[in-house]
Amino acid sequence: MATTLAKAADGADTTEYAARIEHVSKSFAGPAGPQLVLDDITLDVAPGEFVTLLGASGCGKSTLLNLVAGLDKPSAGSITTNGRPALMFQEHALFPWLTAGKNIELALRLRGVPKAERRERTEGLLELVRLKGAYGKRVHELSGGMRQRVALARALAQDSQILLMDEPFAALDAITRDVLHDELTRIWRETGLSVLFVTHNVREAVRLAQRVVLLSSRPGRIAREWTVDIPQPRRIEDAPVAELSIEITEELRGEIRRHGQH
Repeated sequence: MATTLAKAADGADTTEYAARIEHVSKSFAGPAGPQLVLDDITLDVAPGEFVTLLGASGCGKSTLLNLVAGLDKPSAGSITTNGRPALMFQEHALFPWLTAGKNIELALRLRGVPKAERRERTEGLLELVRLKGAYGKRVHELSGGMRQRVALARALAQDSQILLMDEPFAALDAITRDVLHDELTRIWRETGLSVLFVTHNVREAVRLAQRVVLLSSRPGRIAREWTVDIPQPRRIEDAPVAELSIEITEELRGEIRRHGQH
């Protein structure tokens, strides 16, 4: 069914949710007939909420994110979002022939922001992601972490109420990933964005989220949810983070074992 959007003309939040996923299923054609990837998913993301989607590889996490982004349509059910979501992938997807600043400005231009305002807004976004002075740098001059910061700034330039993130830090080294966890938490708290974040890393999920949603192995169903009542800022090595991560990991292993028995 078609994705619908709900947002007031002045951009104000007019709903009690940033995204509403209602009884969504998704099938793809396969050699033996339709393959059910997602089955009857119902999930709300509240305004300003940070939710992580967790599950084994192939459970449909990225498929669900693509449906929320409007890149594909569910086979059944409906998805409603408060405005058009911004999407950030694992790969930065920056245009290498443009500077960091021009990559961000492209998003502003597509939004219809007047040319005279783009440079100032871009500089502000670069400062928000701690890349002040990087406007003129080419993509090949940036480290992996810096490229993801530019990609995040470009996503924020879309002025969306909800940010969808598909394993954006998976390819980074542990130290860079740790730093970007801190930065993402800071930006989320400063902007009030809603975030739906896909990961297969349990510690990452617990460190970042207010709520962790575990999907079962294919077909993906919501197996369990956890509210994370650990104060921010958190460290990945904090004892409460480790304790909850152990509990979630056991549930995840159980889902993987159940899938292996089919």
